[in-house]
Amino acid sequence: MQNLPKNKKIILFDGVCNLCDSAVQFIIKRDQKDIFRFVALQSDLGQKICSYIGVDQKKNDSIILYEPGIAYYHKSEAALKIASELGGFYGFLAALNVFPKKINDIIYDYIAKNRYRWYGKKEQCMIPTPELKAKFLE
Repeated sequence: MQNLPKNKKIILFDGVCNLCDSAVQFIIKRDQKDIFRFVALQSDLGQKICSYIGVDQKKNDSIILYEPGIAYYHKSEAALKIASELGGFYGFLAALNVFPKKINDIIYDYIAKNRYRWYGKKEQCMIPTPELKAKFLE
């Protein structure tokens, strides 16, 4: 897919989910190597990327980590890969990969299923501040 930064990893997230918004803010604060860029799944670009990589656009209950030209990951696999990229203490979370992906995904799915009830939902996607705008793709 053209016009995507080849040297960045793209995180597609539910733009109206408060938990997802908090996770994005958490990642941005700890992305010391400037590895990640962000796209809301509901955006035009988010939908184009999902279509391009073959992910059902109706399944916006999962975070997706897309490495342009390499691969994409979703659910627990994406979360653990993101954590390992953040390094430090968060890199240790990659140790959860010792459990079968299916078990990690059951836990991930349980949280995803309840995220709106537990954390709430926005009426529209977050609009980044001018300082953060460079981290988001349009």
